[in-house]
This record gives sequence, C-alpha cells and structure tokens, in this order.
Amino acid sequence: MAPVCTDFGNGMSAPPAVSVLMTAFNREPHIALAIESVLAQTFGDFELIVVDDRSGDRTVDIARSYEPDPRVRVVVNDRNLGDYPNRNRAAALARGAFLKYHDSDDLMYPHCLETMVGMLRAAPGAGFGMSTRTSWPGGPCPMLLTPRMSYQREFLGSGLFMCGPAGALFRATVFAELGGFPDAGVGSDYLFWLEACAKVCVALMPADLFWYRVHAGQEIQTDRAAREYAVAAGAAWLALNAAKCPLTAAEREQAKRNWAFTLARGAWREVRARRWGVAAAQLRHAGLRWRDWALYLRPPLREPHAGTPLDRDGEYVVTLPARAVGREG
Repeated sequence: MAPVCTDFGNGMSAPPAVSVLMTAFNREPHIALAIESVLAQTFGDFELIVVDDRSGDRTVDIARSYEPDPRVRVVVNDRNLGDYPNRNRAAALARGAFLKYHDSDDLMYPHCLETMVGMLRAAPGAGFGMSTRTSWPGGPCPMLLTPRMSYQREFLGSGLFMCGPAGALFRATVFAELGGFPDAGVGSDYLFWLEACAKVCVALMPADLFWYRVHAGQEIQTDRAAREYAVAAGAAWLALNAAKCPLTAAEREQAKRNWAFTLARGAWREVRARRWGVAAAQLRHAGLRWRDWALYLRPPLREPHAGTPLDRDGEYVVTLPARAVGREG
C-alpha cells in the first residue's frame, strides 16, 4: 500500500495540512487545556475537530467557546458511539492530508505538529509515524521501518505496539485504506498496529512530543479494560502464526517463545495482585493450546536494537527531517 501525496494548491479554500482529531466524553476538567495546547502549535496549518460523544457535563460548552477561532469545529454525535467508533467518526470529518489524534485530557507540546509533520515528510514511504514518551532505541529519528522491522521491534526487541492513537500521525489516505480502528474496546489500538504494521512502513519519531495524563477517570484503569487487552493479546498469537506474518521462519519461532513468556508473566502478575478474573481472561484468550505452552514457554531472548534500519556497513541510517512548512506535496 503506497502512501499518496496530495497537492491541494494555494487557493484560500484549500484544506489544511493537518486535521487534529479530538474525541471527548465527559472531559470538563481537562478539555480547555487540551484545546489550548493545540492552538499554541508552532505549525499553524491545521484544523481542530472536536467530536463529543454525548457528554453529560460541560464538555461541549467549553469546546464551543473556542469556535470563534476559525480553525476549531465542534461536532456532537446523535448518540454515544464509544471510544474507537468515535475516533473513526472524527477521521471521516477530516479534510487534512495528515491526521493527528489528540486526546481531550492530554497536552500537546508547541513543537509537536511541526516535528511530526517534518518527520513524516522526510519519510515519504511511511504510511504513518509513531512517537512515545521515551526514546526509541537503535538510532536517530526518523527511522523508517518495513513491516518486518516493525514486527522484529515488537516481538524480538523493545516493543512498538504500546503506543496510543495520540502517539501517531497518519497520512489520511493510508488510514482510510487500512479501514480505521476496529471496535474492540481499549485494545483496539493494539489490534490496529498489529494489522497496519504488517502492511505499511512506519516512521519512528522523537519522544516526548505530548503529555499523556493519567487519572482515575480513564477507562484504561478498569478491570474490564484489562480483559479487553487480553483479547487483543490473543490476536498477536494468531498474527505470528498467519501466513502474512512478515518475520522469517526462525524469527517467528523466537517471537512465539517471547510472546508465550510475556503472556505467562502477565497472568502471573495478575494472580499475585489477586485479580483472578483478569488472569483467567488472559490465559483463556491467549490463543495457545497446551502443546503450544509446552513447546514455547521458554525464557525470552530480546535484542534492544531489533528492528533498527542499518546500511550495508551496519551503520545507522540517518534521514534528515524536512521543514514542516507549506503543504504536503
């Protein structure tokens, strides 16, 4: 799936380069700062679309107070869709060549869009870019990963698929071709990365471009969320056994051993925390049969620099980021 560059020309009615997508549900305490952090970006060619999922507090009123800024548009759903269907709804409303999710309880640092757009433009072969709270091991950003490198990094290295939607910048055409996020609860983002990274190239971007707020009101903190993640983990086992898995046969076998250990360790952690139901769900949905556990449950072997792009001499591949000015072209 080749990313497509779009040239909208220079007319006054041209769509913005970036659509910032903010989905919201009962975020009255946090949404004002979240919106203001977007409006403070050093990269100004964006629209901010706030899609409210039938909040019962003052979230909509606060968001609409920013609509005098022509870059801000607030949409209220006719009914509650749920987290990931609402994210897909927001993407359907976007006009930009790039899509950037920004959660309504997070803060985007002023250089976030400028950095991410420049990095993705520097990697035209990438369908989307990913950033997280810590630096990616292996080399300087942007790092362009093939599907095989992405799976190496996830299953043989330090991990990749732990990013939330707010950690990514998408080419809108690629996101649409991938079909958007599945509707599988809080693990939907993991399922998306699992599928998307097997199909398109990914650009790894610098860390700490936004602040991820942790608070008691997050759905991710619940036991139900842990059970939904357990279902997503089972999909990883299926992906490692699928014919389209981009790893070599030897890499796949080691990946299975690493993943079996990860699943067993996670279930044991829940047992020690006396969350018996969560532990049972993790084992029930793991996807491994008894003979799989017997064959693959071994100490893991992970290489921190797995999935790092290297040249023929074994040196890091360095790609200079493009200046994030003008439009995608």
